[in-house]
Amino acid sequence: MTMQEQLREFSFCQQDFENVRNILYKKSGIRLADSKDSMVYSRLARRLRALKIASVSAYLKYLEANKTEEQQFINALTTNLTSFYREKHHFPILRDYLINHPGQRRIWCAASSTGEEPYSIAMTVAETFGSFSTQVEIIASDIDSAVLEKADKGIYPLSSIDALSPTQRQQFFQKGKGSNSGKVKVVPELRDMVTFKQLNLTHSTWDIKPTIDVIFCRNVMIYFDKATQLQILTKMVDLLLPDSLYFAGHSETFANAAHLLLPLGKTVYRPSKKA
Repeated sequence: MTMQEQLREFSFCQQDFENVRNILYKKSGIRLADSKDSMVYSRLARRLRALKIASVSAYLKYLEANKTEEQQFINALTTNLTSFYREKHHFPILRDYLINHPGQRRIWCAASSTGEEPYSIAMTVAETFGSFSTQVEIIASDIDSAVLEKADKGIYPLSSIDALSPTQRQQFFQKGKGSNSGKVKVVPELRDMVTFKQLNLTHSTWDIKPTIDVIFCRNVMIYFDKATQLQILTKMVDLLLPDSLYFAGHSETFANAAHLLLPLGKTVYRPSKKA
């Protein structure tokens, strides 16, 4: 037993880590790197305390016996790093696309996390058309039920909108008062522009109807192996039209998927299929 294992509150060995990695991959398609053992321990320790379970191995047995714990397990181990207008260069491209493709459009944010990304999309749509009421449908999905609850409420720290313009802060957010001081909430009109739903990208079927005009799937594929990436990309491209857009994250490249996506610019793609 290593010194680190001796100092830990709960029993957690290398085999436990391997078991956690295998279970997470089976349930979500996410591949954890070898270096993530400390992260896994710290995340699962919270569940062990809540359930009063003494070791990770005992927790995994509990997980196997209790189907309802599966979502808590996935929620604990998924990463939800996000912010408003993250990868800012994408949003002028979205605006130009909407201007050049008027009419009914559908946008899917495939990893919505706590909501900053889909609300950034909604703000871009509202600014493009000068109205909250548009012909653009925005669907936002995530595997993590906990972050979807936060996204649905649309409440954030005041500091999270520091980078927005004064006009955007005034138009799209309400400042909290009293016990909510130091927080902001998206205005109801912006909230109503987004439909949130839980969705596992590795499942065989998705509750997403064709066709989709724009997909935001940013900094998600990095958590999947190449085979899973291609599987998900193939299904996504099947939903797209030939002139649709696919927005990826800054850490993602699809050189091995040229038959599916062709680059248009920095982390922006269109389907390879012809009209």
